[in-house]
Parts: sequence; structure tokens; C-alpha cells
Amino acid sequence: MRHALALLAPLLGLGLGLSLSRLAAGATDCNSLGPAEPLTFAPAARARWLAPRVRAPGLLDSLYGTVHRFLSVVQLNPFPSELVKALLNELASVKVNEVVRYEAGYVVCAVVAGLYLLLVPAAGLCFCCCRCRQRCGGRVKTEHKALACECAALTVFLLLTTLLLLIGAVCALVTNQRTHEQMGPSVEAVPETLLSLRGLVSDVPQELQAVAQQFSLPQERISEELDGVGVSIGSAVHTQLRSAVYPLLAAVGSLGQALQVSMHHLQALNATVVELQAGQQDLEPALQEQRDRLLQLLQEAGCQGDCAGALSRARTLELGADFSQVPSVDHVLHRLKGVPEANFSSMVQEENSTFNALPTLAAVQTSSVVQELKKAVAQQPEGLRTLAEGFPGSEAASRWAQALQEVEESSRPYLQEVQRYETYRWIVGCVLCSVVLLVVLCNLLGLNLGIWGLSAREDPSHPEAKGEAGAHFLMAGVGLSFLFAAPLILLVFATFLVGGNVQTLVCQSWESGELFEFADTPGNLPPSMNLSHLLGLRKNISIRQAYRQCKEGAALWTVLQLNDSYDLEEHLDISQYTNKLWQELQSLKVDTQSLELLSSAARRDLEALQSSGLQRVHYPDFLVQIQRPVVKTSTEQLAQELEGLAQAQGSSELGQRLQEEAHGLRNLHQEKVVPQQSLVAKLNLSVRALESSAPNLQLETSDVLANVTYLKGELPAWATRILRKGVSECFLAREMGYFSQYVAWVREEVTQRIATCQPLSGALDNSRVILCDMMADPWNAFWFCLAWCTFFLIPSIIFAVKTSKYFRPIRKRLSSTSSEETQLFHIPRVTSLKL
Repeated sequence: MRHALALLAPLLGLGLGLSLSRLAAGATDCNSLGPAEPLTFAPAARARWLAPRVRAPGLLDSLYGTVHRFLSVVQLNPFPSELVKALLNELASVKVNEVVRYEAGYVVCAVVAGLYLLLVPAAGLCFCCCRCRQRCGGRVKTEHKALACECAALTVFLLLTTLLLLIGAVCALVTNQRTHEQMGPSVEAVPETLLSLRGLVSDVPQELQAVAQQFSLPQERISEELDGVGVSIGSAVHTQLRSAVYPLLAAVGSLGQALQVSMHHLQALNATVVELQAGQQDLEPALQEQRDRLLQLLQEAGCQGDCAGALSRARTLELGADFSQVPSVDHVLHRLKGVPEANFSSMVQEENSTFNALPTLAAVQTSSVVQELKKAVAQQPEGLRTLAEGFPGSEAASRWAQALQEVEESSRPYLQEVQRYETYRWIVGCVLCSVVLLVVLCNLLGLNLGIWGLSAREDPSHPEAKGEAGAHFLMAGVGLSFLFAAPLILLVFATFLVGGNVQTLVCQSWESGELFEFADTPGNLPPSMNLSHLLGLRKNISIRQAYRQCKEGAALWTVLQLNDSYDLEEHLDISQYTNKLWQELQSLKVDTQSLELLSSAARRDLEALQSSGLQRVHYPDFLVQIQRPVVKTSTEQLAQELEGLAQAQGSSELGQRLQEEAHGLRNLHQEKVVPQQSLVAKLNLSVRALESSAPNLQLETSDVLANVTYLKGELPAWATRILRKGVSECFLAREMGYFSQYVAWVREEVTQRIATCQPLSGALDNSRVILCDMMADPWNAFWFCLAWCTFFLIPSIIFAVKTSKYFRPIRKRLSSTSSEETQLFHIPRVTSLKL
């Protein structure tokens, strides 16, 4: 091989030698195929976004804050971790005293409510009995000076108490209505939240399946490129080989042209020599005859002038070059008979066309292998097929989805019952609030009529029925207060016990994060509620951290730390798949036997030239004769000299004879010497050309034949090496670029986008907003306002009973009426003057 490269260097130059060296080294150039084009994958993760629920700020926010502060005073104990742990894990181990200790504030409130429930109705019963016997709640028996002050003070206190009752009743009605209005949307949000969570869980296998199915995108792109891989392979082989084939074909074409030129000069040389020899045979007698006549004429005694000089030149009137002495080339022509047999120009053009058609030829030759490659590409790697099946929690996800669906379906009847009972509570709340408003109305009417009656008491013409009516209204309010005290306190305590515990035990600890800390503490939750255990994870996860990550939009992969329990890279390993493709690519072959580089006729021409002995012809012998003149003396100058001598002669006869010899000599020059000189010039051109080209031509012929033989034998091996170690690697690298894009996309999709758990954090946030902000806050505000009214009924009863005494007619009035201080709300009257 090195010998062949050494032979090529002088002929084709350093470029072809380096090209063959690169081919021999198996150089790889992937520029013809180029890198893999970017693929666009459809997002597999479904867009999930649970709209956050937020309670709009309003006028009741300050009331909610007051209730929270009151409940924080009622419940001073921290979150009962041990108690809740015992409730969740072993209900029988819960001790009543621990519950009572934790609920100490509620127990105190229960005692107060119990005393209220016993004492107020009992007091009302006693008051009723006393009124029946007319021993209490009567009238003022005797008018005295402090009567006005007592009545005014009681009236003011009753009015203030009534206003407080009115404010409490209005707030209770508003919060009762707000609770009722929030209950409907809150209950409807439960199935919506469960549906979102079910979609989060159940869609994970489907999304993973969608990810695996998109493996068809690189498969389709590779299949499309396989349709043109034959042309691409042929182009790559063509590109790699053209640096060696093109110069060699160009050298063959140049050698063919040189062969034709050499044959032309050789044939011209032989023909010219023959003509020169024939002309020499004709010229020599003519010169001899002309010389003899001139020697006789110039030696006459009457010759005048420089006859001696002309005589000496006439003696040299003979042949200068003897072409019979040149070597014969007949043996060379005999060996080159029929050369060139081939048309080198057409042959090189045909071989170039054959070489340029290599891409099309490769496409035809590789079609069957391409079909096998397509079948291999159409298969899906085992890891991708099991991507969804091996995902952690897949079985648990199906169970969860089914469980959530069952919860959703079973919760609807209960939610309807909740709405129904809420309607009952709302009705009872409205009735009791209406009772409180009725008490307020009775108090206000009683105060108005009572004050009106007091102002008209000094006018004898007006009866005291107004004051009596005012007292009756006040007593009616007292009766309603005693009658509905028990339902009020029962409703207050029942709603207080439920709403207060929800706020202090759930909402407050939820907002402070104590619930998350409790759930994250090992052993607090039973195995049936342990998230890591349910998902089959190798280590526990922090619910607080998971909630924070979900709130930021993280995927379940990050939240559940699935990289510790699920080897994603194992499922994305497609090495066996690509190895099979590589094995199929190794069977690709391109047949270059149709590229002959040199036809048999051209080879015979070159071999004939190589063995012709053209370089062994002794061309200096030709040059020796060519450098000699055809005639030793110049016939034209001699004719001119004879004409001058003819004019110098005294004898006209001698001059006439000299003139005739000069004319004859000129004719000889034109007819014989000049043609010989032209043939000598032609011979000189051919000899010079053959002398300079013959040695190199023989060497070039040997080099071209050797290189054509070598390249013809090595082309199949080089094409196979280029195909397997170059083109196949480049093609596989390009196709691996598509697979790498898919693997990177799957890795990003699975770890960052699939199963984003924002709905989980959104569901928790919405649950807290629904339970605490939209339900618990109005609920607690309702019982707080109703309790306000309930306990302010006591001073209302007291002040109404005492005030009603002053509104009734007085049995014994003072005799002196001159002092206006003794008259309650005295109005000056106009009296007539006696004349």
C-alpha cells in the first residue's frame, strides 16, 4: 500500500496521496448527514389547576377576629398530640379525664350554659307564679321625690340593653344567613375537590402511557430518514472516495491525451524522416550537377570579379544533413499498431458518470436491508412498554382513584343531608333571632308608650292607659325572654361546642402548621393513613414539605422522592434497542464492481505504450542531423553572389551564363531546399516533443496502471470500511440524537411535569378556606352573637320588670304638686290670670 502511495505521489500530487491515506485510516466525516433535527413532543401532562377559594374581606372580619380571641381564651391548651394519636390508633385507650382536661374551657362554658338553662327558666316560672298572685312586677304604690331619677336610670339601662340586643340580633341574623349561603357552595365544592384529586391520581398511568406512546415520534422520523439512507450512504461513500477517484480518472484522461499526442508525433516523425530521405535522394544529384556547372564556369580565364570566393562556396554546394543516419522507429510503431484503441475521453466521462451514480446505486443495493432496519425501528423497547406498569404507586393509584370515586358517590347523600339539616338550623336560627327581635320590639314599644304615658300623667284629661300599655309590652318581652331562654341557650351551646372545637382543634392548628407536624411525626398516624406505606416508598416523606412543594407546582416525582424507589434510567435504557440497530446497520453493503476506472481497451493501449520502447529511441541522433543545414552553403546567397558577378563580367556571354546559373540555383532552392527545410522543422518539433515526454510518459503509464490496479482492488474494502466505521456510525449517531431527545424529554416530563400535585395543595387550601373561613367563621360568629343576645336577655328582663312598675298608675300621689322636681318629665302648662 505504501508502495502504491509512493507511486501515486509523483503523478497525482500530494492531494491524492493524502486522500488515500485518509481512506486507509478509515476517516469519519459526518458533515454529509448532519446532526439530528429537533423534535417537537406533545405535552403528556394534563393541565390541572384547582382554582383557589378566597373569602372576600368584609365588615364581619372584625367580628370573626373577636370570636377567635374569645375562643383562644376558652381553649388555652396546646394541640393535643397524644390525645389525637390515641384516638387514631387505639380508641379504647383514650381516657375521659384527658379529654375533660383538654376541654376544660368548654366544660366551664357547659357549666355556665347548664346554670343558665336551669336558673333562667326556673326564675321565669317563679316570676310567672308571682305575677299570677300579683306579688311582683306590680306598680309604684307611693310617689316620692326620687321617683323620676329611678325611672330615668332604669329607662336608660333598658334602652342600652335593648340596643345591645338589637345589635346582637342583627349580627346573628346576618351571620346565620351568611352561614346558610356559604353552606351550599361549600358542600358542592366537596365533589369537585374529590374529582380533582381522583383525576390527579388516576391520570398518572395514562400520562405515562402517553409518554411511552410518543416514542413513535423518533421512530417515524428515523423511518422517514431510512427511506433516503441508501442515497445518503452512497453520497457519503462518494464523498469519501471522490478525493481518490477523481484525480485518478483525471490522470487517466490526461495520460490518454498524452498517448494520443505522442502517437501523433511518433507517426509524424516517421513520415517526415521518410520524406526527408526521399527529398534528400532527389536533392543530392541536382546539387552535384549544379556544382559541376558552377565550378567549370567560375574557373574560366575571362571571369572577372571575386570569382575565387564564389568558386570556394560553389565547391561546398552539397548536402549538409544526412537523414539516412537517423535511428529507425519502425519497431516502436509496430508495437503501437492500433494504439489508441480506446477513446480515453469518453471512457473517463463514462467512469465519472458511473461513480457519480453511486448514491442511486447504493439506494437500490441497500433497499432490502433498509426494510429490515424499519422493522427493527418499529419495535418498542421493553423499558418503555413497562414505564407505566413499574411506576411506584400504580396499584395504589388505582385503589385510591376507586376509593375517591366511592367516597365521592357515597358523600353526595350525606352532603344532601348536611344541607337539609343546615336548612333546619337556619330556620331555627331565624326563629330565635326573630324572637330576640320581638323582645327588642316589645322593649322599644314599651319604652315609647311608657314615656308617653309619663309625660301625660299630669294632665287630668288624659287617662293613664298609655303607660299601662307600655308596661304590658315590657312584660310581654319578659315573657318571651323566659319562654325562649332554654332553646336559645341550647342552640348556642350546641353550635358553640361544634364550631369552637373546629376552630381551636382543626383550623388553628392547621393554620399554625401543627397538624403537619403531627402527621410528620413517626407513629402518630396509623399504617392505613401513612402515605409512604400506602405508596410503597422506601422512606417516609414530610407532609409539610410535600405540601410546600405541591404549592410551588412540583410534580409527584419530586414530592414523593421517587428516585429512591423507581429507577427511571433503567426504563429509559435503550442500549439493547440501539445495539440491534447497529447490528442491522453492519449488514449494509455497497458494490463498487461496476466502477472499472480503466476499460480493457484503454488498459491494452497503456500496456502497449509501456512495452513499446518509446523512451529507448535515441533522439539526439535526430537532433544532430536537424541541427545541420540541408545544404552546406546557402543556395540563396550563392545565387545572389552569382548575379553580382554576372553584371561585373566584360563578356556578355559569360555574364549571361552566370545569370542563368543563378536563376537555376534559385529554382533549386525553391523547389528542393525549402521543402526539405520545412520537413526538418517539422521533424524537429516531433523529436523535441518525444524527447521531453517519452521518459515521463512511460513512468506515468506504469504509475497509472499500478494505481488503477491497486484502487480497483481496494475500493470494495474502502467502501465497506467507510460504510461500517464511518457512515453507519454517523447515521447511528444521528438517530441516537432523536432517541436522546426523546429520553431527555421523558426524563423532564416524568420528573417535572407529569402528575403535578398543585390540585392536592389547592384542595387542602380550599378545604381550609371552606371549613374555616367560609363555614366555621360565620358559624362561630352566629353562636357568638346569639349568645350575646341570650345573656343580655337577663339584664333586659331585670330592667324591663323594674321599669314597667313606673309606667303603671301610682296608687297614692303626693298632695303638693308645686314642685316640678317631683313630676317626671314635667311639661310647663299655660294658666289663665284672674283679674
